[in-house]
Amino acid sequence: MQKQSQPNQKSKEETNALIKAYQLHQDEEAQNALVLQYQNLVEAIARKYSKGRSYHEDIVQVGIIGLLGAIRRYDESFGKTFEAFAVPTIIGEIKRFLRDKTWSVHVPRRIKELGPKIKATVEELTTELHRSPRVDEIADVLGVSEEEVLEAMEMGKSYQALSVDHSIEADSDGGTVTLLDIVGNEDMGYEKVNQMLVLEKVLHVLSEREKLIIQYTYLENMSQKEAGDKLGISQMHVSRLQRRAIKKLQEAIHSETNNSECLS
Repeated sequence: MQKQSQPNQKSKEETNALIKAYQLHQDEEAQNALVLQYQNLVEAIARKYSKGRSYHEDIVQVGIIGLLGAIRRYDESFGKTFEAFAVPTIIGEIKRFLRDKTWSVHVPRRIKELGPKIKATVEELTTELHRSPRVDEIADVLGVSEEEVLEAMEMGKSYQALSVDHSIEADSDGGTVTLLDIVGNEDMGYEKVNQMLVLEKVLHVLSEREKLIIQYTYLENMSQKEAGDKLGISQMHVSRLQRRAIKKLQEAIHSETNNSECLS
């Protein structure tokens, strides 16, 4: 760690004195001196994780936030040097930032953490079985449900979203168009009216709680967590009830459509 420190490295005693000055008296000069002392350390860690990406400076700033957190929480009585305590804190802050920054769409943490495990498991099972593993085989190895595996695999597609200005090849002559060029603008208003009329006919199949969940998550655009907070239940419970409600509605709509066709 000493190789990454500033040339004017302070002694351990001087560093601890500055930390105490800030912790006890909110001494901003002491804090600034510590930030300057460990700025190169933060830069070195940030370079390792930014790898030339455009948001390197953002990562540096996040690393500084981690450094400030370490200054606030460090206790020399634990026997560690400040550097040994600060580095994991800085790295943890950067990893949290990258976990949120590099996904184009907000995805639950458990899905983000499950994705890499699924990838590694698929590679291991492919080698072992000499074929692509089934979803149930992946789920058994990881000790999760098949539904969670499918959800994680689907959510993995959200890692990076394409811009509507992304160019794609349109013909053999090399002409290109953007995604926006091929997005239609068909007015779906009439179809939505028909869908709402059908939906109103089948809502009676839902319990009151299921109706509220559909209202909160689809009509009021609440997240599952927000809906759960409002109903006093967990996000996982909301997810289960939402899936059950949708299945009920699908079956009822299918039955309603068949009945209409028979009458006509």
